[in-house]
Amino acid sequence: MHQPTLEDIEVDLFVEAMRRRHGYDFSHYARASLKRRVLALPQALGRKSVSELIPLVVREAGTLSTILSQLSVPVTEMFRDPEVFLALRKRVVPLLQSYPRINIWHVGCATGEEAYSLAIMLTEEGLYHRTQIIATDINDIALAKAEEGILAADSLARYAMNYAKAGGTGALTDYFRVQSNLARIDGELKKNIMFAHHNVVSEGVFCEAQLVICRNVLIYFDKTLQAQVLGRLRDSLARGGFLCLGTKETLALPDARRDFTAVDDSHRIYRRTASAGK
Repeated sequence: MHQPTLEDIEVDLFVEAMRRRHGYDFSHYARASLKRRVLALPQALGRKSVSELIPLVVREAGTLSTILSQLSVPVTEMFRDPEVFLALRKRVVPLLQSYPRINIWHVGCATGEEAYSLAIMLTEEGLYHRTQIIATDINDIALAKAEEGILAADSLARYAMNYAKAGGTGALTDYFRVQSNLARIDGELKKNIMFAHHNVVSEGVFCEAQLVICRNVLIYFDKTLQAQVLGRLRDSLARGGFLCLGTKETLALPDARRDFTAVDDSHRIYRRTASAGK
């Protein structure tokens, strides 16, 4: 029988403390990735071992935002994977035109670059004025940065290439005010975006959405949790609503294949079927 290592025992105790004290259940996260991030936590919090984190988790609630920021993986950029944004522009946006009001739920929004990318795309397609983007994450530090809407000015050149490949019809700099080495997103683009703390693992449906973006989130979950979260995303969608996953994720689970049809399988864009959830 395999004996757990001291590190494994410490990680299990940490996960249990997070669940019981704060309600964040990481037990079904992909083990290797979670273990790697938990083992890196002591250095970030000035402790010598994972065991020394347990009292912080249990007694010092003020450390929670720092812990969550270290456990999450905020990988994002403007128009990340531009071919996906181009597919959304061509295959989904024309079908959203028929809705008088459009809700978009962006799960795992990190520091907000992709939420703002959606706002730019919808502005150019004439839909943003009747769209509400709800961008959520468990990382409060990342959410605070997202609400600021400030980027390093020297990143705009790289992002402009993504924007062009994503079908942008103007110049990316039109949507920013550059001051010294900072680029601030245009205030008009911030009006219809709400950034909010939400745990897609344990909290309920956030809204009824015509489009859900959940990219590179499921890859950090095991099969059980993937099925649970996909069910939650399905239930958040209006009938005929669209789901966009990350390029490394698929609808490989039986229920998911029944609940969605492919709009653009190569770019992981799907549509909720009329019978979904029944």
